[in-house]
Amino acid sequence: GMQPHLQALLSLYKLFCPEQVTIALPGKVKTYFKNSEGPWKAAITAVRQRNQGTSPLTQAVFLGTSQPQSRKRKWNAQLVIPASSSNTNNLEEDRQKNRYSTNESFQVEQLQTFPQLLQNIHRLEFPSQMGSVLTNPLLLHYMNCVKDESIYLRLYYWMGQMLQEECTWCVVDSPYEEEFKSFLQTVYKAECFLQEGFSACEEFLYKTLPLWDGFCCRAGILRLVSWIPLSSFSDIKTYLYDPLAQLFFTSSVYFKCSVLESLKELLQNWLNCNVIQVDLEFSS
Repeated sequence: GMQPHLQALLSLYKLFCPEQVTIALPGKVKTYFKNSEGPWKAAITAVRQRNQGTSPLTQAVFLGTSQPQSRKRKWNAQLVIPASSSNTNNLEEDRQKNRYSTNESFQVEQLQTFPQLLQNIHRLEFPSQMGSVLTNPLLLHYMNCVKDESIYLRLYYWMGQMLQEECTWCVVDSPYEEEFKSFLQTVYKAECFLQEGFSACEEFLYKTLPLWDGFCCRAGILRLVSWIPLSSFSDIKTYLYDPLAQLFFTSSVYFKCSVLESLKELLQNWLNCNVIQVDLEFSS
């Protein structure tokens, strides 16, 4: 019989290939599938607007609707990177427990110098908001020393959410392009400091490069590309090289040079990481 999901599927077929569906379908059918043309229509509109110079670049939302999500706050540089602060919920409780103990935790607000980090590294706790480590070299040093998977997971979830929500070409008519550029620059500096890329950035690039026009936030995106970790060739070809190749062959000489420079830095980073790994294996 004519089940609702079957009617919706047949209506979708009839929309694209009406000659293939000859049976009569009701005029009002509940929508079970998102509009697949949404991202492409938004991308075409963005190109037209950019060429005409009438409005800033816009593009589609993450693999779905072209309408931005409602926001309860205005996003700016101060809100993107939170200040380093301890977990205030447990602060007083810890003080009571450690009143007579020499192992009282050292609060991140007190951390100002590298000697302080060395003296208190066994008593230091990461801040309640992991995003604050991106702008704190001392906490990045500490992050390098403490190989705790939960630390990277906290940063992964926070950074992945920020990148997805604030990506200026995945949210139509986003007014926060400059703030997003600043955020990308902060993330890139942290990657250079740690000498490794963040997994959240890799996932973000693989999702958004097929939607990227090669123009918006170009410098920041290509910098992040240079820190993608080494993985299987099939993944890199599918998610990195193929989207860049489509832009490469249709863009200016400046863009081509920028892509080649980014890929050269990517190769250098891979070689440096491989040399370090070989040295560690040899020394062990």
